[in-house]
Amino acid sequence: MFQTLVHYSLHFLAIGAIAYWYDKTNWKRNWLILLATMAVDLDHLLADPIFHPGRCGIGFHVLHSEYVIPVYLLGAMFLKRSVLKLIFIGLSFHMFTDLTDCLWMYSECGSCEIREVFSGF
Repeated sequence: MFQTLVHYSLHFLAIGAIAYWYDKTNWKRNWLILLATMAVDLDHLLADPIFHPGRCGIGFHVLHSEYVIPVYLLGAMFLKRSVLKLIFIGLSFHMFTDLTDCLWMYSECGSCEIREVFSGF
């Protein structure tokens, strides 16, 4: 329960702080843009089953893969200050949040190995 609370707090509340840090005058608009990056989770609809409580999304879902995460990070680091940069920041933070969830899941699984948690990699 606490893990779920932390996970969704990072997804929905922490991005408010990021939006404020990015631009104090337009933080509400930026928060909405960062919320829109949650659409990256639509790739879960391609999975079977769509939701599995013990599955790590990093490396499993297409838009959470080792091929696109570097693109998100590079965009967040090297694009000039713009809406597109903010989108890449949101996507990068989303991956960080999901990675945190995966590591938490691994730490509580006494019998699994990390390669089982990150099965998609």
